[in-house]
Amino acid sequence: MGKQLHSTKWCGKKRYHFAVIDSTNKKAKELAETGCEHGTLVTAESQEAGIGRRGRSWSSEEGTGIYMSLVLRPEIKTECASSITLVAAISVARAIINLFKESSQEAVFPQIKWPNDIVLNKKKVCGILTELSLDGTKIDYIVIGIGINVSNQSFPEELQSIASSILLETQEELDKELLIEEVWKQFEYYYALFLQTQDLQGFKEEYVSLLANQNNKVKVLDPNGEYEGVARGITNTGELLVETEQVICEVSSGEVSVRGMYGYV
Repeated sequence: MGKQLHSTKWCGKKRYHFAVIDSTNKKAKELAETGCEHGTLVTAESQEAGIGRRGRSWSSEEGTGIYMSLVLRPEIKTECASSITLVAAISVARAIINLFKESSQEAVFPQIKWPNDIVLNKKKVCGILTELSLDGTKIDYIVIGIGINVSNQSFPEELQSIASSILLETQEELDKELLIEEVWKQFEYYYALFLQTQDLQGFKEEYVSLLANQNNKVKVLDPNGEYEGVARGITNTGELLVETEQVICEVSSGEVSVRGMYGYV
């Protein structure tokens, strides 16, 4: 059992911390299946089989990053659950901004690459994976997994052009425990706004102000066929608005690649 968070109201009041774990999301789901409480947090120094979007997996260097997963038991409509990823993304971005305001002379501006990455200088420093379990037609629990590259000093050659760490991009090392606290403090704030309407309208403008995709050319990797357009913000329910020559599309699934950023140059 790890020490509980001090600056939050309910996130991480019960916390499980591990030096090494296969996956914090896997452990969080195991705890959720056995009835753990809303707000239970799993953290680890390193992961050996982390889970990414579309089932991708990775391992992580010990002591350089934050690997954590939170269990939620929300009473919301199932179709609203995907918005939780965007709630988590703005929480991470705002947490990084806030900590640099307190600790540095230099302002740092992380951006959100819709829907689940945080980037600094167009390189990925954080990924988010949200997983859902249903009890019949109702949500039993949601697990939010967040991985942040904090103090990594190097990456494998195949990742050097797309991945980085907060340390490499700012030349400053954030205290990982303070960052964990601030992420979940911010999450409580944005999650409360989300619950008021079960959508993102309470902070949509702020989210768009942090959106790396905004007004940039994007390629939508839709299973029905790829197409290109310009990102024009998000809907209240979190779909990315992509303007093509013919129409404005609402993108709710499929990967989106951004021109000038990793994956689409």
